[in-house]
Order: sequence, then C-alpha cells, then structure tokens
Amino acid sequence: MARTLDGRTCRRPRTRSRPEHQVDGPPGRRWRSVPWLVVTDGTDSDPWQLEAFARSLTSVGERTTAAYLADLRGFAAWAERGGVGTPAGVDRVLLRRYVAYLATRTYARRSIARKASALRRYFGWLHRRAAVATDPTVGLKAPSGDGRLPRVLRDDELASLLDEVPATIADDPPAVRRRDDAVLELLYGSGLRVGELCGLTMHSVDLRAGTVRVLGKGAKERIVPISDPANHAVDAWLRAGRDELATVEAGDALFVNRRGRPLTPRDVRRLLDRRALAPTSPHALRHTYATHLLDGGADLRAVQELLGHSDLATTQLYTHVSRERLRAIHTQTHPRA
Repeated sequence: MARTLDGRTCRRPRTRSRPEHQVDGPPGRRWRSVPWLVVTDGTDSDPWQLEAFARSLTSVGERTTAAYLADLRGFAAWAERGGVGTPAGVDRVLLRRYVAYLATRTYARRSIARKASALRRYFGWLHRRAAVATDPTVGLKAPSGDGRLPRVLRDDELASLLDEVPATIADDPPAVRRRDDAVLELLYGSGLRVGELCGLTMHSVDLRAGTVRVLGKGAKERIVPISDPANHAVDAWLRAGRDELATVEAGDALFVNRRGRPLTPRDVRRLLDRRALAPTSPHALRHTYATHLLDGGADLRAVQELLGHSDLATTQLYTHVSRERLRAIHTQTHPRA
C-alpha cells in the first residue's frame, strides 16, 4: 500500500492469479508471458540446446534473452547450411568465418558485437556443462560496439516535455495527464529504464523519504532518489488518478494504462510520441539525466550507482556526450583557453 506525502494510503486492487503459461523467475522479479521460451520437462531434443541455455539466463532481462536466442538461432541455421549440425562441430575457424560473413552483410558493428557476445556466453555455458571439449570463442575477435548513445534533449525540449501542455493532450482525462506527468518526471528525475519504471509497484515508492526502490537488470535492486518535481507528480497521481484508471488486472502496479492494466514500455513510447516536440525515446531521458548529472560535477562512480550499471565503462560513455562539461573544464584549467 503506497502512502502520499500527508500519510494517506491508496487502495490496491485485488490481484489475479498468474496465468499458467507464465514463467517462474527469481524471487521478487515480475515475469510476463515469454512466447519464445518453451519450458520442457528437462529433455531437450534440440542438439544446440538453445532452450536450456535460454532458461539458464536468470541474470539478464527478457529482451536481452530474446536477442541472444535470436542471434544463436541465426548462427545455428548458418552453421547447419555449412554442414555443422551440433555445437561440438564448431571450432574457432568456423566462428571467425561467421564473424567475417556478418561483416559482409548489412549488420551494424554494434549488432555484430552483440552476436559475438551471445556466442561467447553460449559456448562458455556449454563448456561448463562439458557439452563441448573446448570453448571455441576464446580469443574470438569481433568489432566493438560503436558506443553511440541516444541524443540528449535540449533544454527547450525538456522544458516543453515536462512543463508545458501540448495541444495533442488537451482532451486527455485529468487522470491520464497526471499519470503521464509522473512517468516523465521519474524517467528524467531518477534516470530509470523504461522497463524499470513499468515494473514499479505500489510498494516501490517512499514519497516521504523521497526514494524509489528499483529492480534493474539481472534482478539487481537499487534505491534511487526521487526529484522534488517527480515526488509531487507521483503524489498527485496517487491522490487523484490511479484509482480512477486501475482495474483488478492492475494488481499492485504503480502505473496503469487507459485499460486499467499495468503500464507497458509500448504505452510509454506512445506517451512520448504525443508529448515530445521531436522524436524521443524513454532512454533519451535517461541519457539526459546522466549527462546533466555529469555536467553538474557529479562523481562518475555515483552516477554508475544511480544508473545501476554493473560496469563503470558503460557509465564512462556518457562523458563523451557531456561536451559542455568538457568545455567548461578546458576553459577553467587551460592557460591558452
């Protein structure tokens, strides 16, 4: 049960039981139907053991698992066309040929890097299970990702998105507008991933403490501060908004769509399409959040914790887009600036 700033409680609709086709996951993690993941009785007729590998990926998100599985199915189909029908028949030479083949296609460097990452994880898993004698991906070289990030919103774009009421939403019900305001303020004010935001429950937010408990990638939990505007926006949504839209199907989801069900990433993208001046993704708000923190002098390690990055190198990518900060440092420190 969530509490507003003055201590009032908001009711939580009775949850329905989980459909039988949903997949069990780690405790505390919310799982939806995963159409590509077939749960079997433990026997795997696929010589590539792709379904078993997919089930082993408990530390990554559903979208990452789906991408890995698609990449591996593509590799298996390519290998079988060349006469290799099992992972035991794959060697380093074959993998190098495959990477070279991908480079001749229209794949971006980032896509090739992801496919190589999927192969490394897959063959490492097979080797640990003694399904292959050696790991053929050891020493495999592939193009690194290009490191590109979604654009950072300009100040006027951000102000328009957060502070103005565009004509496109003039006819929206007040409850929907309050929800949209809270969603946008959290995406920018706390730097949440869209999947993290959609996964928030009534128990996730503590408006009095000004924090939100987030379940990130790999089911890793972190506590993130909520900005004052986001705090007030969420409070307004809980006071007069959520109860108007929520149905029994909403369960304990913090945000719900117009049909009264838990908000989805697609709902959030549609929201942005209607409110943003220019094409904008939810992740662009996260990047804007990180860049503005660095522009303000935030420590890189602190930003890493706030974003939930497991690798500091991922956070360091933001320093390349924080040009205003670099210019300021140059002006202040270089004798010829």
